[in-house]
Amino acid sequence: MDSQLVEMCMESATESLDAVEAWRRQRRTLEMMPSHLAEALLHRLLRRRLLFPSLLEVFKFCVDRIDLRGESYVDAEWMAYIGGFEHLHSLNLSDCNKINSSAIWAITGMTNLKELDLSRCSKITDAGVRHLTTIPSLEKLWIPETGVTADGVILLTSLTNLSLLDLGGLPVSDSALCNLKVLRKLQHLDIWGSEVSNKGASHLKWFLKLSSLNLAWTKVTMFPGLPSLACLNMSNCTIHSIFEGEGQQALLTKLILSGATIKDVSEAFLHLETSSLSHLDLSNSSLNSFCFLPYMRMISDLDLSGTSAGDESVEHIAFVGQNLRHLNLSRTKLSSAGLGTLAGFVPNLETLLLSYTAIDDSAIPFMSIMPLLKYINMSGTNIRGI
Repeated sequence: MDSQLVEMCMESATESLDAVEAWRRQRRTLEMMPSHLAEALLHRLLRRRLLFPSLLEVFKFCVDRIDLRGESYVDAEWMAYIGGFEHLHSLNLSDCNKINSSAIWAITGMTNLKELDLSRCSKITDAGVRHLTTIPSLEKLWIPETGVTADGVILLTSLTNLSLLDLGGLPVSDSALCNLKVLRKLQHLDIWGSEVSNKGASHLKWFLKLSSLNLAWTKVTMFPGLPSLACLNMSNCTIHSIFEGEGQQALLTKLILSGATIKDVSEAFLHLETSSLSHLDLSNSSLNSFCFLPYMRMISDLDLSGTSAGDESVEHIAFVGQNLRHLNLSRTKLSSAGLGTLAGFVPNLETLLLSYTAIDDSAIPFMSIMPLLKYINMSGTNIRGI
């Protein structure tokens, strides 16, 4: 179908409330419309504030994805109509502050729903989770910063098809995490800001397929090595040793330790396999030594912003310079002299962030010999002119 013709039809159908009423009176359903066009029409109506609850009914046989994130007027009436969408695959209600546990009842028993996002719907409680347990098809569930308690988290054990579970900001206890180990298909687990400690983290060894884990703002200081783990976030944690010595080492590709307090750098990375590590975020951490960097030669994205890194740290950064694509040294002690030392060792660097450092105009020639550099941030520096 000609894209220009489709666009003209879409524009005409969503021109005004009168235009919507005109085609709505002619058609009680759009079930013959291809799903991608029906979805585009629905979301254009939503953007233009022409979508209302009863109008949803004409889409119920042809739309499989609905994104209502941030729409503060979405309430139980909307959910009543959404409950009739037989083929609904994905529903995003994040930041819809009128959605409560009672409203969720409308989607109980859905057989095709695989993705549900209730992030920051603060009125969702354990009662709402009980409704969700009637949707065994769920594979991805987001309920961070809701009113769900540790008891409600335990109820999720019946959703055995879950591959992604976001519980960020919830009071997940060690006991609750232990109960979740029956979710054997889980690949992504987010429990930032929870009450989980090292005791609870020891149960993570049962999540054999876990590839992404967020433990930020928890009391966890170490946990068992997980061979399947690729992405780990331990921001704002106090770290003794990321992994325990026992078990097979994880081949991490992304490690985020922003704001972390690291007691002993040699101990912290002792059991970390670095041969695949490409993204390392140490921003605002307590590190004052970067002697470990030469062992991380595959890093392409390095963030040292807000750390004590300075000119004396450049030699360590230079060891990983060959593969670096993105480097953040904002709010560090770097000077133009340090940048001059680094310049010849980063042939593939594309992004360089130097805001609020001590560099001055003498740093400009050093940047010019970085052949692939595309983006530079020098705000808040002593650069005065070129």
